[in-house]
Amino acid sequence: MKQFSIILLFVGISLSLVAQTKPEETEIWEPVPPVVNTAGDIPSDAIVLFSESTGLKNWENSEGEPAGWTVSGDHFTVKPGAGTIQTKQNFGSIQLHIEWRSPEEIVGEGPGRGNSGIFLMGKYEVQVLDSYNNRTYSNGQAASIYKQYIPLANATRPPGEWQVYDIVFIAPEFNSDGSVASPARVTVFHNGVLAQYDVALKGPTVYIGKPEYEAHEGKLPLVLQDHGNPVSFRNIWVREL
Repeated sequence: MKQFSIILLFVGISLSLVAQTKPEETEIWEPVPPVVNTAGDIPSDAIVLFSESTGLKNWENSEGEPAGWTVSGDHFTVKPGAGTIQTKQNFGSIQLHIEWRSPEEIVGEGPGRGNSGIFLMGKYEVQVLDSYNNRTYSNGQAASIYKQYIPLANATRPPGEWQVYDIVFIAPEFNSDGSVASPARVTVFHNGVLAQYDVALKGPTVYIGKPEYEAHEGKLPLVLQDHGNPVSFRNIWVREL
């Protein structure tokens, strides 16, 4: 009986190989991926959220008023006390490119040094912090998913130098009863170094306690945090996924 089974197995494999004799049988032609021109610094299908030419016209404060941060040429800087700013446009799943710089003059230590944050959908924070020779709790340093995931590496450049985050964010999905169908997921490259790899978020960022999901809209603003430190940003663009 065992020999018969082996014979049937070989016959099945042989028939399978005979059935697929043309390479065209495994070629897929539709759909055709859209063409994205990458000749410049920014992909042709990207939405530019800040450049020297756009300024802060795509941003507002939490009250819907003009963003009160300081613009200087090709970058803008947190104006301590002015409050967070957010995009006028709402986003769900995105690829985000953003560059930031902590102050060259070192003031404070730990989480009090060069602190800001990038809140995807206004809820899920990728930490911005001067983590160059500056020890703090590991799930609160630069490129951490704040209070949830420690970065795989500390790729922070010295204060005063520009840092680069390239982030892939997959928005969460919810069932009709408000339960989580699929959690938010994040991948982060910090200065070209993989810092977070497809981590499943446990819920929105919270400072105290454990995060818990509550159903929310499918698209929400991107938010930048005023944490009292004059952190600068430039070259911000997104691609909707």
